[in-house]
Amino acid sequence: MSGAVAPTGRAASAGAFAFALLVGIGYGAVATIGHRNELRIGDVVIPWGLVAALIGVLALLVGLRLVAGGRLAAAGAAIGVVGVVALLTLPGLGGSVLVAGDVTGTVWAVGPALIAVLVVAWPRLPAGRPGKAGAA
Repeated sequence: MSGAVAPTGRAASAGAFAFALLVGIGYGAVATIGHRNELRIGDVVIPWGLVAALIGVLALLVGLRLVAGGRLAAAGAAIGVVGVVALLTLPGLGGSVLVAGDVTGTVWAVGPALIAVLVVAWPRLPAGRPGKAGAA
């Protein structure tokens, strides 16, 4: 028999926040690199990398909010994603940038922050009342 005790309360919340922060940092870095991918069909340009990256941010934050049962883990991931996007928007030592100053870059620089605010600040929906599900 092991003498290990599962963390409860604040320790579990701090662990969930730290884990979500690391996941957000990782996803923010990968999505920042991939947001520039596009598909060209004739003269039409489809920015699939940007769309996939924004959908990924939304899925990550909503998923963490639902699984963790609160805002703290989603806020941790949001801080990680937005922080990495902001950091990688700055020019590097040689002057190169990962987030260009065009429409795609601007949408990527602002989009994750807007998604984070909406997901983290969204009110908790009230639970359905039992016995009212089939009533008209």
